[in-house]
Amino acid sequence: MKNAIKEAFRDSLHILPGYLVLGLGFGVLMGSRGFGFLPVLLSSVFIYAGSMQYVGVDLLSSSASLITAFFMTVMVNIRHLFYGIGMLKKYRDMKMGKLYSIFALTDETFSLVCNKDMSGLDESYYFYVSLFDQIWWVSGSLLGSILGDVLPFDSAGIDFSMTALFIVIVVEQWKANKDHLPVILTFLISISCLILFGRDDFLILAMALIVIMLMGIRKIRGEKDA
Repeated sequence: MKNAIKEAFRDSLHILPGYLVLGLGFGVLMGSRGFGFLPVLLSSVFIYAGSMQYVGVDLLSSSASLITAFFMTVMVNIRHLFYGIGMLKKYRDMKMGKLYSIFALTDETFSLVCNKDMSGLDESYYFYVSLFDQIWWVSGSLLGSILGDVLPFDSAGIDFSMTALFIVIVVEQWKANKDHLPVILTFLISISCLILFGRDDFLILAMALIVIMLMGIRKIRGEKDA
């Protein structure tokens, strides 16, 4: 377990700078809309979905209905369905913190654990890397909340920070993997749906088509390997 803790902490340091900056931006943005320290803390502990937390600022400040909040949450976070499918085998035999690890499987944590070489490590690694990543996020959020009350900040453009992080993750995954076909097809499907259905209606359909595409690729390659 000690090896798992040390490895998880070391790997989480790759996420630390981004989460501190993004969390700080979230805390500042919440403060600019009139939300104090406690809402920032509760959001980062119990929601812990960076992009949805940013979207949630506008939902909260505009007093959006529960139905609107529900569908917006599904649309923004439906990508986690794919992460969950990808981690089924890895999390199946976990004896420690399985439910928490499922809850805390963010984009950045997934990027660490999806291709992790587990030689010499037990499954507790997944729990600890998830825990450390959330600690960095909560720390950044609280720091932003505190500094936002003390220092003057212009919050314009802060909500773009999550988009920038996603771009960085895609680039890193592109560089780390030789197989670029799924990424290219995913991009083409997303752009096509955006053009055909518009920015407000394209996401769910695009994600559904991407799932079908990935399953098709997996089946075809499985049949070839067999």
